[in-house]
This record gives sequence, C-alpha cells and structure tokens, in this order.
Amino acid sequence: MSDDTSGRMSGPRAVDVSLRAVTEADLEVFFEQERDPEATRRSRFPARERERFMTHWRTRVLGDPTVLVRAVVVDGEVAGNVVAWWEGERRFIGYWFGRAFWGRGVGTRALALFLGEEKARPLYADPFSGNTGSVRLLEKSGFRREGTVLHGEAEHIMFVLDEL
Repeated sequence: MSDDTSGRMSGPRAVDVSLRAVTEADLEVFFEQERDPEATRRSRFPARERERFMTHWRTRVLGDPTVLVRAVVVDGEVAGNVVAWWEGERRFIGYWFGRAFWGRGVGTRALALFLGEEKARPLYADPFSGNTGSVRLLEKSGFRREGTVLHGEAEHIMFVLDEL
C-alpha cells in the first residue's frame, strides 16, 4: 500500500486520512475511545471518569496554546487524535485511535501528517512496552529507542525523533 501527498492511501484497504482542528463534539468521540477496555489494556492508560476527562481536554489540551492537537479523520469519521505537549524541556507526542481504525495504516499516515505540522525536535514518545502497535508505529515513523521508563509498575519505552 502506498500513499500520496493528499493523505489518500492506495491499495485494497484505501482510506482517506486527514487532520483538522479539534472541536467540542470531538471530545465525546475521544471520551468513548478512551473507555475501550482493549485500548486501555494495551496502552496501560486508565480511562478517566467523564468530568475529569473533559476538564483535562478543555483546560490542559485545548486551553494550552503550547499544545498542538489534531483530530484524525478517516473517510469523514473521527478516528482519534494526535497531540504534542511540553513536559519540562521535552516535547512529547501522543495519540489515540478508535479500535475500528487499528491495523489499517491510519496511525502511520496520521502521524506522518502531524509530524509535518509539528516542527519541534527532538520529539519524545513513551508507549507501554507491550503495546506493539504503538511501538511499531513510532519505529516506522523514524523514532529511535532511547531507553525505558517506569510509569507506576508499567515499563514504557522512551523514543526520540531527532533533528531532521
């Protein structure tokens, strides 16, 4: 499967992947995606209760001008999000995709589009070590392993995307 500069994937499972600004209505979709038990198991990121989730998104994500966040849209449907934020001196990225969009090349294309907008380097990510889909996505996107970190008792892999 190949892709062109428009974000349109070609091949038997072709999907149109694009990024856009996050709207208030997207938060409902993101909330439901975060509640997926398989997604929380793979990410080792526990689902938050509704008010905590909405407050976090409205204040710490959408309300912070240093955060870059995009909704990922596939064939007109909100598939998830990609976000970059500062933790001290490090710029991190994270993403979350609804299960219906896993294994279809959506993450690869969405991250490529996002990295075209997010110019900060180095850029860091730290997925749970057992989340093979996320680990593979970062490797395919040019990130290299830098070590491991613990979040609670869960081991995460620290990835970095160096200067271009």
